[in-house]
Amino acid sequence: MSAVVAPRPPGSVASLRARYRDGKAALVEHFRESRATATAASRLLRTLARHVDATLASLWEHAGMPPGAALVAVGGYGRGELFPHSDIDVLVLLPEGLNDAWRAAVEGFITACWDIGLEIGSSVRTVEECTAEAARDVTVQTALLESRLVCGTRRLFAAFREACASALDPRAFLRAKMLEMQQRHVKYEGTPYALEPNCKESPGGLRDLQVVIWVARAAGLGRTWSELASKGLITPFEVTQLAKNEGTLRLIRARLHTIAGRREDRLVFDLQTAVAESFGYKPTKGQRSSEVLMHRYYWAAKAVTQLNQILMLNIEERISGSEAAPMRPINARFLDRAGTLEVARDDLYEDNPHAILETFLVYAQNPGMQGLSSRTLRALYNARTVMDRNFRHDPVNRELFLDILRQPRGVTHAMRLMNQTSVLGRYLWVFRRIVGRMQHDLFHVYTVDQHILMVLRNMRRFFIPEHAHEYPFCSQLAAQWDAPWLLYVASLFHDVAKGRGGDHSELGVVEARRFCRDHGIAREDSQLVEFLVRHHLTMSRIAQKEDLADAGVIANFAELVGSERRLTALYLLTVADIRGTSPKVWNAWKGKLLEDLYRLTLRALGGARPNLDAEIEACKQEARQNLALHSLPRGIEEPLWKTLEVSYFARHDAADIAWHARSLAGHVATGKPIVRARPSTVGDGLQVLVYSPDRPDLFARICGYFDSAGFSIQDAKIHTTRAGYALDTFQVVSTQLETGSASEYRGLISLVETKAAQALDSAGPLPDPSRGRVSRRVRSFPVVPRVTLHPDERAQHWLLTVSASDRSGLLYAVARVLASNRINLQLAKVSTLGERVEDTFLVDGPALQQPKLQLRIESELLDAVAAPAS
Repeated sequence: MSAVVAPRPPGSVASLRARYRDGKAALVEHFRESRATATAASRLLRTLARHVDATLASLWEHAGMPPGAALVAVGGYGRGELFPHSDIDVLVLLPEGLNDAWRAAVEGFITACWDIGLEIGSSVRTVEECTAEAARDVTVQTALLESRLVCGTRRLFAAFREACASALDPRAFLRAKMLEMQQRHVKYEGTPYALEPNCKESPGGLRDLQVVIWVARAAGLGRTWSELASKGLITPFEVTQLAKNEGTLRLIRARLHTIAGRREDRLVFDLQTAVAESFGYKPTKGQRSSEVLMHRYYWAAKAVTQLNQILMLNIEERISGSEAAPMRPINARFLDRAGTLEVARDDLYEDNPHAILETFLVYAQNPGMQGLSSRTLRALYNARTVMDRNFRHDPVNRELFLDILRQPRGVTHAMRLMNQTSVLGRYLWVFRRIVGRMQHDLFHVYTVDQHILMVLRNMRRFFIPEHAHEYPFCSQLAAQWDAPWLLYVASLFHDVAKGRGGDHSELGVVEARRFCRDHGIAREDSQLVEFLVRHHLTMSRIAQKEDLADAGVIANFAELVGSERRLTALYLLTVADIRGTSPKVWNAWKGKLLEDLYRLTLRALGGARPNLDAEIEACKQEARQNLALHSLPRGIEEPLWKTLEVSYFARHDAADIAWHARSLAGHVATGKPIVRARPSTVGDGLQVLVYSPDRPDLFARICGYFDSAGFSIQDAKIHTTRAGYALDTFQVVSTQLETGSASEYRGLISLVETKAAQALDSAGPLPDPSRGRVSRRVRSFPVVPRVTLHPDERAQHWLLTVSASDRSGLLYAVARVLASNRINLQLAKVSTLGERVEDTFLVDGPALQQPKLQLRIESELLDAVAAPAS
C-alpha cells in the first residue's frame, strides 16, 4: 500500500480559512446589495455551493485521503444549492478494507473542515454500510438520493449510486414520504398561513416541492420539473408556476438567512419588517411593510400547497397503477374515483365554465367524498383564465353559489376547498383581496381569509346537532332560525374589507350590499346581512365594556337592533366571530356576558319595561331559597343586605348574592378584611369575595396581591356599602397551574383566603409595580397605549378606558395610579383580547373635576401602561 500523503501544514489551513471566509462574505454581500429577485437568489445558492466545492476539494487534495475514496455531497448541498447558513452535508465514501492510518486521515480531513469554518454534517461509510443504513432510515435514503460527487474516485461513486438505486422501493418510499409530510404538516400548524411560518418546513414551504422531486426520482419519473413535464406528470403552465413560486420561497429564505446572520428559516415577527425592507417594501396607510411581504409569501405558499397536492396524487396514481381503476358515474360531468371527485374529461371547465362551481355543489351533495382527484385539481388549476368578469356575472353561476350556501351539509368543506383551489377568490373578487392578508392586532392568529372561513365553520356548527354540546344556547337559537344561509353570507363578508384603511365594517357593508343585489337576495334579507356586517363588533363591545346593569345601556342596544330576529342573528355572528379569532380569546366569562346581554335585550324588545324593584325583590327571594337549602337561620342575610345599594343586587345573580350572605354571616362589622374563594361557576378559575373597611388604595392592594400570586383578573365588580365597607368580587385565573383543573383551583382556596387577607391588612406603602415582561409578539407589534377619560351620560361618574399591550402587573399599575390620586372605583370591566387589553372603569373623585389634575392623571396612566423597554 502506498504511503499516506502528508497533511497540509497549519499555515495553509489558515490561508484557506481566510479565502473561504472572504469569498463567502463577498458572495453574500453582493446578494444583499442586489435587487431582491429569484434569479439573484438562485445565483447565490449555486455560487455558494461551488465555493464550498472548491474549498472541500482543496482540503481533500492535501489532507492525505485514502486512494479510491470519494467525497459526496448529499441533501440540499447535493442538489448544488446552498443557502448562506445551511448545513453542508457530506458523505466520505470509503472502499472496503482500510486500515487505521487511513481512517486517521479521514478524521484529520473532517477536523480541517471545521477549522476553516465549514459547518459540515459528515458521515463516513462504505457502499455496503450506506445501503444498510438507508434500508433502516428513510431520512438517510432521501439524503443519499440527492447525491453528487465533489471529488475523489468516480468508480466508487458510480457503484454507490447503483447500489442505492437497486435498494430503493418506489412504493415504500412514497408511502414513507407521504406519512413524513403529513407529520411535518401537523408539527407546523397544518396551514401555510401560520403567522410565523417556516419557509422551508411549513405546509407550502420549500420542503413540499422537494418531496415531489424525491418521490419522482425514486420512481424514475424525472429529476427536474421539465423532466416531469416530458413524462406527462405536469403541464407547461404548472412548470412555470412551480419555478415562479419556488423562486419566491428561495429568495425569501436567502434574504432571511442574510439578515438574521444565522440559520433561521422562520419568518418570525422580529425579522419580518427587516426582510420586507430588503425587498424594498414600504409601509402604507393600510398596511405595514411586513404585511406586504407576508401577503406575497402566503400566495406563494398557497400555490405550492395546491401544486404539491396535484403532483403527489398524480405520482401516487402512476406508481400504484390506479389510473385505470373503475369509477362510478355521478352525472354526465363528474365521476367518483375511490371517494374523490373526478371530472369526466380534462377540458370540462373550458367547454362548460358552469361546471366549476358545480364541482363544489356536487362535492357538498355527496357526503362520502373525501376530496378532489388530481385530475380535477389540475383542471381547476389550469382553468383560472376561465374565471373572468363574465364568469362572475353569469346568472347561472350566481345561483350555483347560493345553492352551495343553502346545502344542509358540506358547506364549510366546500368553501374551504374553493379557497384552497383559488375558486372562491376568483368568483368573489372582493374575497381575493384578503386571501393571505395578515392581521397584526395581537389577537387574530389567522389570516383574514382563514379567519372568515373559521367564522363560517363556527356558524355552521350552530346548525349541526352533533355539535350542540359545544354551544348549547347558540344551537338552541339556531334550531329556530329559518334561513341559515343568510348568516353564512354575513360571515363571509363581515371582515372582507380588512386592510384597506378606514372602517372595515362600513366598507364591508358596501360589498355585502353589492353581493346581495347581484345575487337577487330579497331586500329584507339584504338589510339583515348589511346590519350584521356593520355591527358585527357592537355586541361584543357593549358586553365587555359597558355596565349591563344599567337599564339605559340595554334600552339603547335594544333600539339599535330593533327586533328579536336581528338580535339573534347578531348574537350568533358575535359568538362565531370571537371563537374564530384565536383559541385564547374566547372564554366562558365572555360567553356569559354575551348571553346576559342577549337575554336582557330580548326582554326589552318584548316590551317589558324594566321594573327594577320587582326584579330585585325576585332576586332576593331566590337568594333566600338558596340560603334555606344550606340550613341557615332565617333572616341571617338582613344585616348585610341593609347596608347594600340597589346597584349591588342589579349586578349579581341570586346564587352569588346567597354565597356572599353565607360567607359574611356574622362578619358584617368586624373591622377586619375577609376573603372567601370558591371554584368559578362560570368557566375556569376562582371567584374571590373581598369584604373590608374601605380605603383609597384597597383595589390597588387587591390587584397587587393577585399579580404577585400569579393570578390574572378576568372581571371585577366593585361596591361600597352604606357602612363604609368594600364588597368586591373578582373572577381570576392562575397563570401558573399546569392544567387549570377545578381540583387544582380547589387546592388554592385556603392559600388565597389567607394571603389576600394579610395583604389587605397591610398598612405599608404600596410597592412599585413590576414592569412585567411582554411577549416577543407584543415587542414586534406593540399596541400604542391609549387612555380616555370622560363623564358618563348622567355626568355622575367618569368612564376611564385603557388600551395597551398585555403584560403581568398591568392592572396593578393602573390601580396604583388611581389610588395615589384618591380616585374611587365603582366598576371594572377587564377584557383581554389575545395579547391586548381593553379595560373600562367607572370612577369618581374630586381630582377629576379639575382639568389640570385630570391631565396629570391621564399622563400618569399612560406612563403606567406603557410597555417596558426591550
